[in-house]
Amino acid sequence: MIGGIGIPELLIILVIVLLIFGAGKLPMIGGNLGKAIKNFKGGVKDEEKEQELNSAKSEAIEDKPAGDKQ
Repeated sequence: MIGGIGIPELLIILVIVLLIFGAGKLPMIGGNLGKAIKNFKGGVKDEEKEQELNSAKSEAIEDKPAGDKQ
């Protein structure tokens, strides 16, 4: 069971998707969904790297002595 949705509900959703898009377009829809998920995960990783870089820069600035101008 996924989030309160059971096997019968998933089968009904699959039948509705088949009726709307047809069996021929399902691989294309699956491929586009996979690409979207991959891009989303890549975006999340880039955001995490950017936050780590920003925190490292702020720590470096805080650690620098007040009289040091470099």
